[in-house]
Amino acid sequence: MCGLAGVARFGGQDLGPEADGLLNRLADVLHHRGPDDREVLRRGPVGLAFTRLSLVDPEDGSQPLVSDDGDLVLIANGEIYNHKELAATLPSDVSLSTGSDCEVLLYLYRRHGLDFLRDVRGMFAVILWDRARRRLVLARDRFGIKPLYYHQNNERIVLSSEIKGLFADPATPRRFDWAKALSVPALAAAPRFSGAELCTWFEGVSSVPAATIQCVDLQDGSTTRHRYWELPVEPAESGDARQLTERYAELLDASVRDCATADTEIGLFLSGGVDSAAVLALAREQLGEVHTFTALSGGTRENGDAESSDRLARELGVHNHQVVFGPQDIPTAEEWARLVWLTETPMAGPEVYYKHELHRFARQERPELRGMLLGAASDEFNGGYSGEMGTDWASFLAGTESLSRATWDDREPLLRHWWTAGGSFVDTRALRQVTGHSQDVYGEYLGSEYRKVQQYNVWHEDRTAAGSGVEARVPFLDHRLVELVASVPRSLRPQLLWNKRILRDAVRGRVPEWVAEREKVPFFYGPGTRHAYRMLVSLMQRDGRALVERALSAPDARTFLDADAIGAALTGFGDGNTDAASVEILMRVVNMGLLAGMADQPPTLSHLSVGPVRTALPHGMDPVADTADQFTIGRPYGPDQVPVSSGALMVLSDAEGTYYLANEGQIEFEVEAEAPILRVVRCIDGKATLAKVLSEAGVALADVGEELDALLEQRLITFDG
Repeated sequence: MCGLAGVARFGGQDLGPEADGLLNRLADVLHHRGPDDREVLRRGPVGLAFTRLSLVDPEDGSQPLVSDDGDLVLIANGEIYNHKELAATLPSDVSLSTGSDCEVLLYLYRRHGLDFLRDVRGMFAVILWDRARRRLVLARDRFGIKPLYYHQNNERIVLSSEIKGLFADPATPRRFDWAKALSVPALAAAPRFSGAELCTWFEGVSSVPAATIQCVDLQDGSTTRHRYWELPVEPAESGDARQLTERYAELLDASVRDCATADTEIGLFLSGGVDSAAVLALAREQLGEVHTFTALSGGTRENGDAESSDRLARELGVHNHQVVFGPQDIPTAEEWARLVWLTETPMAGPEVYYKHELHRFARQERPELRGMLLGAASDEFNGGYSGEMGTDWASFLAGTESLSRATWDDREPLLRHWWTAGGSFVDTRALRQVTGHSQDVYGEYLGSEYRKVQQYNVWHEDRTAAGSGVEARVPFLDHRLVELVASVPRSLRPQLLWNKRILRDAVRGRVPEWVAEREKVPFFYGPGTRHAYRMLVSLMQRDGRALVERALSAPDARTFLDADAIGAALTGFGDGNTDAASVEILMRVVNMGLLAGMADQPPTLSHLSVGPVRTALPHGMDPVADTADQFTIGRPYGPDQVPVSSGALMVLSDAEGTYYLANEGQIEFEVEAEAPILRVVRCIDGKATLAKVLSEAGVALADVGEELDALLEQRLITFDG
């Protein structure tokens, strides 16, 4: 991982010595991305700044890289995984002069022009100066894993790996884009497909699109774009499930080998689910000793992630560091503001915070560690969310159709008049054709996930890792894997893409059976959500709501935000023992204000307080049994309140005598016939207090507290009085 920056003047004029100050300021801002080396170059109309984190060939990989004829100059961030294969295809008279995996890009460009990335595998952002053609060539990998932003006016273009770098140039606007930000559906958790364009959140700031080569003419500043890869939109007409699964297994194995290659130590974030377990099992075969890192929070205790990670690590014989996030671990206003400034997104929330702190712990615990393997982006393309959106493939598709229609409503508002509770009299296929939408709603869903990955997943994974001088590596974003699952024939989708079946079958025999079949659980949603939301509410409440007041004092904040409504919501949240989604949405609103204020007066990241590094559970301790006292927090109900069962709560059973608690027919919990929580549910009549219900059931609150919490979070029970 590295930091890239540059400035280029249009009109044939050279940069003057004053540009050196800007280039050095850009390098200063990006120091955390590349603490191992720093280079600044100014020549003619172009200036480049480069900061390096050394993972491959630490002794001989400095940049900028220059072609043997001097016509091409390049700086790149990321990794070219198949650089040796690509180098073998070059003409015999080409001799690479460094050990950098990126040097091959110079000669691929010289040979293939704008098709030079066609066969490249990796994650990368590239700034290439073609001196002979007097143009800049900017490019990013297929999924936008590595960032590259710019601001352009009639006189010049300035570039940076991070938006905050652009603010080092006085000509770049320093304004949060309120109107555009508020139109992003994900920010308000709106049930819509992801927007067509990446939102950079700031006025005048653009991003080089993923899978795109963007050329900037240094004579007149004109720009052209060449897209070198597209997500497959049409499924294959036929295929064999076994062969597809075997091919998926081969590609995943190859991708993990690529991502686990480095000349420095690489760690892994372990959640206890099949995604990170698969990466760990395959990487372990190559790396041997691996240190893994798990968030031990109230949520991961209750959803089983902490326990599963501990068990998996023991069975595979690797180190597992359970990093503790207890109820008392509330970041200060300054620490949260730093996180938001580091990540440059209002989407910063509990997941982003946990990962940021895991990286900090990992670097302190393992000082030589420079890379981190992740299980991210498997859910998005392997059907990981299908079970959350339906009870089978048909109902999942019905859910995606609802998202599609809601998105249509925004773009074609007159169409909403045809959607009725009983269905539409208009043929949906005809509407899709007339409005230019895909006839394949699942393909439309995949396109949305592709855009979401760029707006949220790889954005925060890059920044949270970079903040600690670590490079995040994402094996599931190998384009060959995504192309395979996107092309699964329609007839095989229910078999292979329901509940990530293609992945589960692909790693069978490589990971323990219990983890291969372990059901997906969200990182902090579901059981235990209240722990994460309590942290956010406490953060916003602490020190006289200092963080909120800081956000409301930002430029235009009180124009776009309702201070009274924000205050009333915080009061309503009480001590934060809630799972209300509005907690996270309010946090995003506050984050917008923080970004607006910091853009107006950009702080130096290293000058902001980051707080103490988290501690890990001592080796040998059980993450659940030995930590009960650490994670005990008050419950939002008491013995004198009356539990009321919602109409959606159902008790079901099967022929084997197993009972289930269901939400409108969808099974949420499996319980034994004599389970204490089952007796409690049967005694709830909407009139008796909790104390009386527990007495009639012959059960202590300590025996069913976590189950009651889960039912409350699912809105299957409420409490009156």
